[in-house]
Amino acid sequence: MIFSKACEYGIKAAIYVAEQSINGNRASLKGISKEIDSPIAFTAKILQTLVKNNIINSVKGSTGGFEADLKKIKKIKLIEIVVAIDGSLPEGKCVLGLSKCSEVSPCPVHNKYKHIKRDILEMLEKTTLDGMSNSVIEGLSCLKN
Repeated sequence: MIFSKACEYGIKAAIYVAEQSINGNRASLKGISKEIDSPIAFTAKILQTLVKNNIINSVKGSTGGFEADLKKIKKIKLIEIVVAIDGSLPEGKCVLGLSKCSEVSPCPVHNKYKHIKRDILEMLEKTTLDGMSNSVIEGLSCLKN
């Protein structure tokens, strides 16, 4: 909804890889693609970006795949994944798509939406990859329905 499709897939992929790592497994490209319901080629590009940004690791070889550093996932924030994939946050963008929307020249929903944007940014800065993956493991949330 507020993220690009690539970012949505990237978040889900990072959660799935972290979940598998917590359970002592590596995740394969095919497994990730299936779990997040994303085309394999698109998933591969997203995973490359996550590896390049040190969110997950790629292990080569016959027993290779993707894994997450269990110490790092406690520190990796959702905002890092969003910035890695989308390059920026949606916070500076007008909810109605106006090119000039500010306190001085607000769009019709600016003053109501600015509080929501602040809350979203706070959530992105506080939510950890570890917390999201453990939520899935504990059955409190899911990656697909």
